[in-house]
Amino acid sequence: MSPTRVRRATPADLDALVAFPDDPGLLGLPRVQVRADLEAGRLRPEWSWLLERDGRVLGRALWWGRGDSPSALETLDVLPEVDVDDPGSAAGELLRAGHARLAGSGRRQLPTYTLRLRPGWRDDAEATRAVTWRREAAAGAGLTRSLERLQYAWTPEAGVPEASTRVRFRPGPDEEFVDLFRHAARGSLDDETRRALRTVDGLTQAREDFAFYESCPGERDWWRVATDGDGGPVGFVVPSATPYHRNVGYLGVLPSHRGQGLVDDLLGEVTRIHAQAGAQTITATTDLTNLPMAAAFDRAGYRVTEIRLVLEEPGPA
Repeated sequence: MSPTRVRRATPADLDALVAFPDDPGLLGLPRVQVRADLEAGRLRPEWSWLLERDGRVLGRALWWGRGDSPSALETLDVLPEVDVDDPGSAAGELLRAGHARLAGSGRRQLPTYTLRLRPGWRDDAEATRAVTWRREAAAGAGLTRSLERLQYAWTPEAGVPEASTRVRFRPGPDEEFVDLFRHAARGSLDDETRRALRTVDGLTQAREDFAFYESCPGERDWWRVATDGDGGPVGFVVPSATPYHRNVGYLGVLPSHRGQGLVDDLLGEVTRIHAQAGAQTITATTDLTNLPMAAAFDRAGYRVTEIRLVLEEPGPA
């Protein structure tokens, strides 16, 4: 049998990248989405690596991004026939090749890798096997930290919430939103926010959050400051979008107003903004450990559609 080899993809490989078989243990990317991302430049041949034997593609690692360099490893697949007992070894070769290329481009932080799983995946033998070898391969390539997140979706069947009777919403200037991001980060249960604040000061983190959401496909004029009856800020909402759906984005209740259930008012406003624009799906994500936010999504009629297992480089202790 001929040996396998790992190589970077070329434009001639696009059909093979799209048609690669799904792993039944994971929620794979729809082929129409893979092709759309390739056409839009969110997936690119130069960010993709293949495992092949005698011209046949047996594995793929596809990195995704919206700028000049990829920000996430989108998918990592190896056919069982490569090594039914240890597909992780071949997957590790793909990751090392891709990471070496990223290191050569001067990138400091490795892109995260997210596995999309069905709820209750730990009770599914196919899913646990699919996770195990990918997790081992990712750890061997430096992605040793893991975090589980809940992916939610709202559809019109859940109903559109009534406008809040205790919170008003108004536009606000950029610097006000930066200040609101900074204040809302204090005591946040969001894992990414808490880790970021270990390495940068609150104002720097707030400006980075502002810049990130401003760069997303959503519109800046969707953003709203939430105020009480006296006009004082109690929180804010940043309705957003992905390349595929309207998205909840970011919402924050200021520390001095927490514990009053205002998260429901804020989430309701985001849902209303998107629903009134005709959205048929609104997506949202929160950490598995962020129980208050998860409960708010449940109350608002959002349903869990998948579990996302995020693998990444470890941050500061």
